[in-house]
Amino acid sequence: MKREYYSNSIADFRNTTPDLILGALARNNDFSLEQTQRDAWLYEIIVLQKTLSQFHGTIYFEYSIPRMGRRIDVVLLIGAVIFVLEFKVGEKEYPSYAIDQVWDYALDLKNFHEASHDHFIAPILIATHAKSQARIVATTTHNDKMLFPIKSNSLMLEQVIADILRFADDVPIDTQKWELGRYCPTPTIIEAAMALYNGHSVKDISRSDASAINLSETSDAVAEVIHVSKEKSQKSICFVTGVPGAGKTLVGLNIATTHVDKDNDLYSVFLSGNGPLVAILREALARDKVRYEKERGKKIKKAEALSDVKMFIQNVHNFRDECLVDSQRPPVEHVALFDEAQRAWDLQQTANFMRQKKNTPNFNQSEPEFLISCLDRHLDWAVVVCLVGGGQEIITGEAGISEWIESLNRSFPDWHIYISSRLIDSEYGAGKILDQIKARPNIVQKDQLHLSVSMRSFRAEDVSLLVKQLLDMDVDGASETLTKVKSKYPIIITRNLSKAKLWLREKARGSERYGIVVSSQAERLKPYAIDVRSPMDPIHWFLDGKEDVRSSYYLEDVATEFHVQGLELDWACITWDADFRYSKDGWEYRSFVGDHWNHIRKTERQTYLKNAYRVLLTRARQGMIIVVPEGDAEDSTRKHEFYDPTFEYLQEIGFDVI
Repeated sequence: MKREYYSNSIADFRNTTPDLILGALARNNDFSLEQTQRDAWLYEIIVLQKTLSQFHGTIYFEYSIPRMGRRIDVVLLIGAVIFVLEFKVGEKEYPSYAIDQVWDYALDLKNFHEASHDHFIAPILIATHAKSQARIVATTTHNDKMLFPIKSNSLMLEQVIADILRFADDVPIDTQKWELGRYCPTPTIIEAAMALYNGHSVKDISRSDASAINLSETSDAVAEVIHVSKEKSQKSICFVTGVPGAGKTLVGLNIATTHVDKDNDLYSVFLSGNGPLVAILREALARDKVRYEKERGKKIKKAEALSDVKMFIQNVHNFRDECLVDSQRPPVEHVALFDEAQRAWDLQQTANFMRQKKNTPNFNQSEPEFLISCLDRHLDWAVVVCLVGGGQEIITGEAGISEWIESLNRSFPDWHIYISSRLIDSEYGAGKILDQIKARPNIVQKDQLHLSVSMRSFRAEDVSLLVKQLLDMDVDGASETLTKVKSKYPIIITRNLSKAKLWLREKARGSERYGIVVSSQAERLKPYAIDVRSPMDPIHWFLDGKEDVRSSYYLEDVATEFHVQGLELDWACITWDADFRYSKDGWEYRSFVGDHWNHIRKTERQTYLKNAYRVLLTRARQGMIIVVPEGDAEDSTRKHEFYDPTFEYLQEIGFDVI
């Protein structure tokens, strides 16, 4: 299947009438063709036929980037260079958003199209009626043959291409190999949700390298459980495990978007107790739907788009409350997918909430048990899919995965249980419980239900292992893993927050998102203008652009583990406070109360704090910088000895220092 609407050799392109090329573009266009689009294509064809009169290579119009749900206006393969052209027909200026747009397209090819990895890529923004500007052809500091975006008008485009070709003296690109190259993207969860919601499959937006169990295999395994359960009129629960960033949420969204028709009894709902994640995904999908319809000449209000999205992605607590209203009627969905299922509430937390907030005293079910009971109301069949992260419990009352197993053992003896082969691993905390039920019938173990490789860190798949070793104080293991990681995934440490901010801005290209993340217990970072108690809006922080002071780009508002769990940044700054301190005898756990640090002695709370840092240290897709402040001898709450051992420990592992 071709990724572009039209392609040809440049020679044949020049010798073909514009009307024939326009006809090919129109035939392959998936949407109603507006006159403005037709006129823009015709203008681009005429300009390029004149511009490319002296060049030989291949041309591609409307080249698909499914990860972003967009198409590149034109890709040119000439000599040793991949040219990425973004036209703004009639534009007299070079908008900053358009510069980021063409840069993003080029980065997508560089990062995710295998046949583009080793070639020069030149992003060019053509504002057709703008004034010509002085230009410098240069690669970025990442040493990956990516050129800085170049601005051009229509008249100067031929000269721009010639200048780039003189600069990029390398082996010519093999067109056939390039066209056959695999596109293996690793989208952010926001990008993935938008692509899936717009009809792309998980195969379109996920990589297919042999080093990981393919996401589509896991999705297929879950789909098989659903279909078998329906055919045999049985009730089943399925546990999908994975390392941080492996794509568990993506699996859930893929199943949910496959079954969005309410009239189909396979209708599914994606549920999450992660409030910021639900709000951000809903807002992102609604904004994208408004944009999508606007590009096709139809205006819809965001409220209308949000209404549709809310049925697709629901807060688990809203789902629970709806089931409480009528305690006998089953939900309309036969399939419920619970994201971050390990964060469901235990019996005490659920009972307290029901008594205090819902005026329901004597509630005697944990959240997992109640949620299973809701699906159990169906007379024929039902499926619960639990998407489980290991070591991700970060707040009091989160039951962990063992409560799901205990609930099944206690109250649902007839349910079929499908478990990942890795559910016995220590970080899931379910090993002892699984031993207790191993004699139970209808338990099936499937290797395909575990995602073993992080997709978040597409530059280095061992980042989650490195973080685990770091938190486990395995210095030798962490040092060895860091050696493998840092050639592709930079991890830097510093004592200076200003240097860290500069590093982020220098590393990020295009609209790559960066921001500062801190522990919710990091209460003595106020001298650095970091106040974890200051309200921030995660929607603006994650979705708004560089011009918005509320966005992550401004490096003013910071996000905590509660804001970022389940989400990701391209580049992250983790600012490490004295709440979680290294010592030779093990980690020290502290909370700041009044004017001093108190010891945290409860094992449960210690686990939550350690997991908070696990979450923070696994948010970045491309690289991170860790700031351990120097402290202040004049401030008893920020003594040097609160911070120095942690920094020295990171140095001992081998992290580079700036």
